[in-house]
Amino acid sequence: MLRLNCFISVSAEHREEVLSAARRLTEASLAQDGCVAYDIFESATRPEVMMICETWRDRAALDAHSASDVFAREVGTMRKLAEMKLETFEF
Repeated sequence: MLRLNCFISVSAEHREEVLSAARRLTEASLAQDGCVAYDIFESATRPEVMMICETWRDRAALDAHSASDVFAREVGTMRKLAEMKLETFEF
């Protein structure tokens, strides 16, 4: 399995738009084959920080997710408005 932690740093001005894109991405991702878990977390101490935590069955499922239209659209929106850092773990 693969676990990805995507840290998002966003200004107050763009926070709601980024959170909306993350919510749309989460909803679509949960319906994709091979998605084990997908959720958004918001920092309790730093309002500009969010994290998307996702778990995928295998690399093929993650690759299909990354190639999807919804991924391109919503991650594209988030990248325009926020800084993103990705950590990947295999287990």
